[in-house]
Amino acid sequence: MTPEQRLAAVRSQLEKRPDDPFVRYALAMALRSAGDLAAAVAEFRELARRSPDYVPTYLMLGQVLEARGDGASALVAYEAGRAAAVRRGDGHAERELAAAAEELRARGIRGPTA
Repeated sequence: MTPEQRLAAVRSQLEKRPDDPFVRYALAMALRSAGDLAAAVAEFRELARRSPDYVPTYLMLGQVLEARGDGASALVAYEAGRAAAVRRGDGHAERELAAAAEELRARGIRGPTA
């Protein structure tokens, strides 16, 4: 299946099940794989808005933001994911997101300031 075919298939599923977080996550991942990082970020953010406790969103969003050179926003995503993981009682994901955030801080990246 080509990336274009995969995107078409996932978009078709999303039309049928717009509130299914897994389908929206699959679309964001397909966009990431196709190299459309801006669209992937938009889909991950929409997923976080619609399903804030869908924990896998945040690590992938952070990684895509890092790939785009936006470490400060990635740090925000990782911290939001940590909070979601704590709410869900997912210690493994919380540690993974904490490690990603700490790696950014070790490189001198800080989140946006108020």
